[in-house]
Amino acid sequence: METFPALELLEAMHSFPCVFTFKVIGKADNDFPSRILTAIQSELDHPEVPKHSIRETKQGRHVSLTVEPMVQSSYHVLAIYRKIQTVDGLVMLL
Repeated sequence: METFPALELLEAMHSFPCVFTFKVIGKADNDFPSRILTAIQSELDHPEVPKHSIRETKQGRHVSLTVEPMVQSSYHVLAIYRKIQTVDGLVMLL
């Protein structure tokens, strides 16, 4: 079930194009962060890896990523949300 922000809310809160923050939590396997970054990059117009940070939980079972790509529109944000949702190991997406 998709629970993404409404287009109207995104457009009211952001002036596009802009940097948009995605928070992603997933299982801490070796390549979860790279799969998330690859998924996001596949929706971007440029080849650079977006600004991001990665943190592992104390128990080491999960990893959180904060990714801040430049997005062009509210539709672009939703396309990235949909792409991230397809990544194996995803636990939570904010």
